[in-house]
Amino acid sequence: MKIVIVDDDKLVALSLKTILEASNEVTVLDLGQNGQEAVALYQKHRPDVLLMDIRMDGMTGIEAAKGIMQEYKEARILFLTTFSDDDYIIQALNIGAKGYILKQDFESILPAIKAVYSGQSVFGNEIVCKIPSLMNHTLKKDYSCYGISEKEYEIIEAVSKGLSNKEIAEELFLSEGTVRNYLSTILDKLDLRDRTQLAVFYYTN
Repeated sequence: MKIVIVDDDKLVALSLKTILEASNEVTVLDLGQNGQEAVALYQKHRPDVLLMDIRMDGMTGIEAAKGIMQEYKEARILFLTTFSDDDYIIQALNIGAKGYILKQDFESILPAIKAVYSGQSVFGNEIVCKIPSLMNHTLKKDYSCYGISEKEYEIIEAVSKGLSNKEIAEELFLSEGTVRNYLSTILDKLDLRDRTQLAVFYYTN
């Protein structure tokens, strides 16, 4: 596997190079120290995997990854960082990064590179535990800009599961009439025609 390592701590980058190449499974083509260098080195080498830090001076790893992914859809980017920051995790997922692992998970770095190279997505255990709640929180936050309340969001979720008004009423302890009123209000707020459009809206947002 041919990889490029980008980390603003030169000692860390050199250490990673030494350790990974000692496995005889990885060839490190080049080292970079910031986002600008990451973009340039990716264009130059087209590595099998780009192993990159996130928080760096100048252009961050997230910004570099966005630029690379726009031009090279097939790019395999694995973020290696000391930060399990929620916002970084969400951004990494949205960009289409193939992995996000913590430097503290030292023994998992080589297996993660190999997994990403083979087409898998890899997220460290600490990150995996956070993803469901993060994505759910993000989805709810996105709906709040439409003026959707917590109860209305629950009804949207139920509709997306294919539940009828009667089933929704039973699940949420409401009357069918109340569910119909909620649905009418929700459709007006989201400017949609029917529950089918509502389900599609839910899954595309």
